[in-house]
Amino acid sequence: MVDKTMDGRAIVPTVLTVLTVLTVLTVLSVPSVLSAQFRITPLRPIEELRREALAATPPVQPDSLLKPDLIEIVKFDSTIHLDLRYATTNNFISTRMYLQARAFAQRPAAEALVRVSRRLKWQGLGLLLHDTYRPWYVTKMFWDATPDSLRIFVANPATGSKHNRGCAIDLAMYDLNTGKPVEFPSTYDEFSQRAFSDYQGGTPLQNQHRAQLRDAMEAEGFVVNPTEWWHFDYQDWQRYPVMNLRFEEISR
Repeated sequence: MVDKTMDGRAIVPTVLTVLTVLTVLTVLSVPSVLSAQFRITPLRPIEELRREALAATPPVQPDSLLKPDLIEIVKFDSTIHLDLRYATTNNFISTRMYLQARAFAQRPAAEALVRVSRRLKWQGLGLLLHDTYRPWYVTKMFWDATPDSLRIFVANPATGSKHNRGCAIDLAMYDLNTGKPVEFPSTYDEFSQRAFSDYQGGTPLQNQHRAQLRDAMEAEGFVVNPTEWWHFDYQDWQRYPVMNLRFEEISR
């Protein structure tokens, strides 16, 4: 779902973080059924948040950053499938955030993802993308909609996120033979300890899938987010600016 770093550094799950998550779970009663989508109740009406976010200004970026080169990932590998939750209402905020179901990344990150796809094909697995480049205004909407007790799970718009830079990929995998998604220890966007990249409570098969995905992604220059097994950041994310282009503004 989201990049949780507030200052551009990776968050390592500490004892305090784990205790905070467990407290949140006690209050929210996260469902144990892996097919259930975790959801929150936004603090304010979504359309009010959208108007404010679209009128707001992203953080100032240094001139030394690279010029963005966003490309549409599926054009390079048709076996990479899309399940873009924020182009639907099946997400933690129960709102369609994107008007188009398209997935973008900076060119080096997209090319690396294609190499990941090729690695996994030998294992009978395909990539299933949940989120990639995300306009900054959406990050602001997430932040403003989320209660304080859950903001450890969302990115601070004051600094922007790696998704805003086109260098973060949220993804899972599917079986190339059946076309069905494979199981992982948690659902996508689940605000629980089951989402941690080192959580050991999953079944052997779920943990195997998580390891296969992580091994393939890390071999091509991605780093997993410690609190989200599905979230990977490309190694050169610091070199790109926070962007606020809406999908409909990006040429096909």
